[in-house]
Order: sequence, then C-alpha cells, then structure tokens
Amino acid sequence: MKKKKVVVLTGAGISAESGIRTFRDSDGLWENHRIEDVATPEAWRRNPALVLDFYNQRRAQLLEVEPNAGHRALVDLEKNYDVHIVTQNVDDLHESAGSSQVLHLHGELRKVRSDRYENLVYPWDKDVRLDEDRCERGAQLRPHIVWFGEAVPMLEQAAELASEADIFIIVGTSLQVYPAASLMIYAPRHIPFYYVDPKPQVNWELQQMPGLVVIAEAASTGVGKVVEMLGG
Repeated sequence: MKKKKVVVLTGAGISAESGIRTFRDSDGLWENHRIEDVATPEAWRRNPALVLDFYNQRRAQLLEVEPNAGHRALVDLEKNYDVHIVTQNVDDLHESAGSSQVLHLHGELRKVRSDRYENLVYPWDKDVRLDEDRCERGAQLRPHIVWFGEAVPMLEQAAELASEADIFIIVGTSLQVYPAASLMIYAPRHIPFYYVDPKPQVNWELQQMPGLVVIAEAASTGVGKVVEMLGG
C-alpha cells in the first residue's frame, strides 16, 4: 500500500531549540550583525571578508549543536508516511536527526559554490578563505546560501512537492519570509494542515485552508503531538 505523502515546511523556530539563533527574534540582527551586512549580494560585493567570516562562524557552530525532539519526531513520522521536508533553514539538523528527504530552500551552510559559476557546488566543512579558496575554474568560493534579493532556485521543486501533499505540516516559522511563506497555496485546499509554533501567525494563505489545526507550542513538543495524531 502506497504511503501518504506528508510535506513539512520548517523554519528557524525548530533550529532555535537546538541553540541556533534566529535574526527575527532580535530586532533584525543575526548574531549581532545587520542582515544587510552579511546576507545580501550587495554585502558580498562590499565586504566579502566580513561575509565569509560570518558564515565561517555559523558553520563552526553546527559542530556544537544537535537535533532536538522536533527533528526526531519528523524522523519517526517516516515509519508510516512518505515524508518530504522543505526547510528554510541552512543547517543540517534534519539530516543529522535522520530525515531522508530534505529540500533546502535557502541553501546549506555545509556547501559552498562558485561566485561566478553557480552550478559549481561543493561540500564544505572548513573555513572559506578569501582569495585562496576557488572553484576549478578559478572563481572565488562563496557560501551556498540564498541571500535576500536572490532567486530561490528550489522553489519550483518545493511547489511541486506541495501540490502532491496528502498532509501539510508547518513548523517553527513566522510565515513572514516570502516566497516560502506562500508555499502552502500550491497544496490541495481540502487536505489536513497542521501549524506548530509557540507564537503562530496565521497568514492569509493559511486562512484559506479549512482543515487547519494550530498547535501553539514549540517544535520540541508540538511536532510530537502532530505525529501522535497522525499515528506516526
């Protein structure tokens, strides 16, 4: 018997419980940096050394954190469902927990790519050095991150997954960052929707879903409740 497809959209809230700070909880600052200084193409052109240093620190931080109960509950869900995670996060905590199908909308900290040839992408666990670490065609390597103002290349694939969903779960996101926040509009309206967040903000797109269940809890407890409801 074919398993039902569950599509899960996760945001910064699920990673925050593992100790990864989010910029939207601190007046627009991310680890004491303005977003405009470390997460835009203009910042990269203006001060690539600062940008590289920022992401080098974020990459190193991944070695100090572990998946939490929210991540692990989504792994448990795979026992009875075909689970596809679409995450706005650039960490690899879903993979570390054991999730087998993870799509990163905004890139991955543990990868880098060529500044000039965007299809040249490499796994990367160490610091990236300015003027030293280059792709095979000689261009500087940059973080494999989708910065503000850049296109989201995985959005089409994520939308296709959403359109095939039998169940849609949203975890730990304020639903304020578009286009990710509108992903659920591609899903069938009649299916069950679950929204887990300690401070849920039901945006216009979610208001259109008649099968919406809101669980106003952190991911570490709320996701487990959803899995229990689904018999995961």
